[in-house]
Amino acid sequence: MTFSIRHRSARQAVAAVAISLAALGLGGCDHLMGDRLEQMDAGPVILDPTQRHPILVSQQPHKMTLRVARGAAGLSPAQRASVIDFLTKYHAADAGNSKLLISVPSGSANEIAAMNAVADMRPILSDRGFSESSVSIEPYHADGDPQPPLRISYLRFAAEGPECGKWPENLAETSRNLNYQNFGCAQQKNLAALVSNPADLLGPRTMTAGSAERRGTNWDKYIKGESPHADRSSDERVTKPQTN
Repeated sequence: MTFSIRHRSARQAVAAVAISLAALGLGGCDHLMGDRLEQMDAGPVILDPTQRHPILVSQQPHKMTLRVARGAAGLSPAQRASVIDFLTKYHAADAGNSKLLISVPSGSANEIAAMNAVADMRPILSDRGFSESSVSIEPYHADGDPQPPLRISYLRFAAEGPECGKWPENLAETSRNLNYQNFGCAQQKNLAALVSNPADLLGPRTMTAGSAERRGTNWDKYIKGESPHADRSSDERVTKPQTN
């Protein structure tokens, strides 16, 4: 009876030592797992260069000035050409959400001449699709200027690229195998400088109306049971070479 009690006590001691060793092993795994979780919880990892180095698109004023001399009957040929070129850039800049603002000097010696110039602009604006609601004409006082200019302006989209050249970590010592912070920055900066219409970076352009003439032609052919494709000449067709 005494032997069995001693044997049982020895087995209990061995079991206690085994449980202690297992607890130490699990504690070590816990410590390693905790380090990994701490690295994962350090924050979201941004791998996309477009998110790390975004291009800022904003609306900025674009304007031109016309010096209208006192007694002028309207726009000169050179001024008329400048106005047409400015309006062309307005349409190319996708400034449909911005009104065209014409600021006319008031109370100056060339006030009547400036109004004559605005009268010359009206048919130019109408020919280029400007409605009355898309153009705003307002007076302004130019104190101290004997011949204040006529100002034309609108808001256009402008793209501003990111600042590059940041290297906060040594690439030779990183162990995470992730994209470095400056990755893709130069590409984003070049894209902001080269894009012709920064509004394209915000979203696709609106669709224009389809060609009703071509749609009507295809519909007529469909009703008649004819092929809707355009007729091609013999020069446009590919022919197989004749073999003897």
